Amino acid sequence: MSAYPEVSSPETASDGTRYLISDLCLYLESYLPQEQVRDVYRAYLFGAEAHEGQKRMSGEPYIYHPVAVARILAGMRMDHKCLMAAILHDVIEDTETAKEQITEKFDTEIAELVDGVSKLTAINFRSKAEAQAENFRKMMLAMTRDIRVIMIKLADRLHNMRTLGVMRPDKARRIARETLEIYAPIANRLGINSIRLELEDLCMQAYWPWRHRILGDALKRLRGNRREVVGQIEESLAARLKNEHFSAEIYGREKHVYSVYRKMRDKHLPLSELADVFAFRVIVDSVDTCYRVLGVMHNLYKPRPGRFKDYIAIPKANGYQSLHTVLFGPHGIPIEIQIRTTEMHRVAEEGIAAHWQYKVSGDEARTPDAAAEWLRNLLELQKGSGDSQEFLEHVKVDLYPDEVYVFTPRGKIMVLPKGATVIDFAYAVHSDVGNQCVAARVERRLAPLRTELFNGQTVEIITKPDARPNPSWLNFVVTGKARASIRSYLKNLESREAEELGARLLSMELERHERTLDSLTEDEKAGLLQALDCASFDHLLAEIGLGNRMAKLVARTVVGQGPGDAESTPGQQAGSLTITGTEGMVVGFAKCCGPIPGDPVVAVFTSGKGVVVHHRDCRNLGDFRKHGQAWVDVHWSQDVVGEYATSVRVDAGNQRGMLATVASAIAAEGSNIEDVRSEERDGLSSSLRFVIAVKDRTHLARIMRRVKALPTVMRISRVIG
Repeated sequence: MSAYPEVSSPETASDGTRYLISDLCLYLESYLPQEQVRDVYRAYLFGAEAHEGQKRMSGEPYIYHPVAVARILAGMRMDHKCLMAAILHDVIEDTETAKEQITEKFDTEIAELVDGVSKLTAINFRSKAEAQAENFRKMMLAMTRDIRVIMIKLADRLHNMRTLGVMRPDKARRIARETLEIYAPIANRLGINSIRLELEDLCMQAYWPWRHRILGDALKRLRGNRREVVGQIEESLAARLKNEHFSAEIYGREKHVYSVYRKMRDKHLPLSELADVFAFRVIVDSVDTCYRVLGVMHNLYKPRPGRFKDYIAIPKANGYQSLHTVLFGPHGIPIEIQIRTTEMHRVAEEGIAAHWQYKVSGDEARTPDAAAEWLRNLLELQKGSGDSQEFLEHVKVDLYPDEVYVFTPRGKIMVLPKGATVIDFAYAVHSDVGNQCVAARVERRLAPLRTELFNGQTVEIITKPDARPNPSWLNFVVTGKARASIRSYLKNLESREAEELGARLLSMELERHERTLDSLTEDEKAGLLQALDCASFDHLLAEIGLGNRMAKLVARTVVGQGPGDAESTPGQQAGSLTITGTEGMVVGFAKCCGPIPGDPVVAVFTSGKGVVVHHRDCRNLGDFRKHGQAWVDVHWSQDVVGEYATSVRVDAGNQRGMLATVASAIAAEGSNIEDVRSEERDGLSSSLRFVIAVKDRTHLARIMRRVKALPTVMRISRVIG
């Protein structure tokens, strides 16, 4: 009789595999102490009782699934607490069992692992996408505390994908797509190659069944036809290594269907070109032997230029190490060879799971540096993301790293995704370095911040303490960390600027009622917040600054008057807002009329964006009047700073070099041309429209006089609205 009797009927599961606790425990005895195996069995008894009466969609007892998940993790030789949590991973979510019961029956560590994998079921979400994103965020944050959370989730997803055939086709496709976009890349990011490859293949079977079948059949035919050639190449490699007195394992590496499909799709290549590459793996005993074997391979067959990669000296972001080379084989056949040690091969297949095997022998497992760095990045992404869906978006960006390896001035290697720019590098160094970045040197030469980086470059970031991120950076950064950090900084900056503007607007309105902002008591503020259903006074000021609340109505509430008429027209307000040019993102300047210091101006509120300043003669103001927008009188400060964009039209003779002549005259007066458009009026003259940056009306007048003095210019005028 088995020492580990089954609770459920020991029948074969729907996929033809036996998921029996007795089989699992017998396997565990090969690497775990007896008392730990008994603990795993105790978790099984608890889980089987909790899931009693529950069936999977395939009709088999539900407990088969948790045992199957534990069996996958046992294959990676995970520790006994991870296996116990795997068996219990659905009891919180799918049964009446509470987290506290698991803590009481087992311990806090196992309860935290189970809770990390469990979905949020007690919260009502507005949409399925929001629920998915929030559950993903919960799991990823639990993973940053204990990496085994994601190991259990990956094993759970792998078994679900193996049994996906019982699902409706539309649901199966949705799950396959989610797995391909999120879970397979996570497995890749953690270096768990065995799980990644199987997930990708299963996803392709579910999402593109016909493509998978046709491509799979074609690859089988090709393998059958070239088996003899593969054998000959393998024999020649083995013979040469034996002659050089090297002990090595050599075997052909079969390309997986999805890997072939992705290369065909991404590189626009036919199957014949990809299938002609013969791939082999050489496993040796030491790093030194790897490089010596590489020399032997290059002596046997000529290497193809530009196709050698040293991932031993510079490992991939997921910790993968190996030497890759492509050779010209017999009859010019390309031969792809990977050379690695036994330990590197184990890490390449099992990734971070290989490091957890140390815990089996009693030592404390250590998260590898590459994975630890990613986990730190995840925490920064979480802090910089506004909500769970934004966090999911940032993580997805980080999960597709076609790596680029660049160096700091001190020689430290930084791994970035392909297409990364100088700004991505700055944020990879540190968030503060990114926020204060003003310039950079690539290979000791000054380079624009949007410069794309390539392998081997040395990058130096130049910072200034008073610098801050530019919103335009979001147009070209590619890493999730950079994008989240920039958005977070800008949101906080906008909030602070909105509070300052809101305070000025409310003060202006309170003066009409002979009150000041400083004179408001704490009781008055509390009553105001209650009346307006606002969380805090700073939040109320920010809402006013962003145009979401009217300062006039808030002021009326303060003094106890009714709301009155919410609309107003220019000139009705007693106070006037002073524009200094330092207001930041919550005061914008309309592009339609390009107001500049010295112009008569008026401002309108745009909900969520704050105040937008227009020239009083702007034609678009009529549209705002129709929609009853809220107005505020504004005037320019005597000490206004900055440059402001405005438009001018130049009518000139249609002569060669005319555009350059006008542009040179504008630049000579210290103005920058932001945009120019040419419009030919007839064969003799052209009309040019320039958008230029000026300090004020005086500066604009000097530019217009200088341009008008040019012989080819017939007329110059400002364009408003």
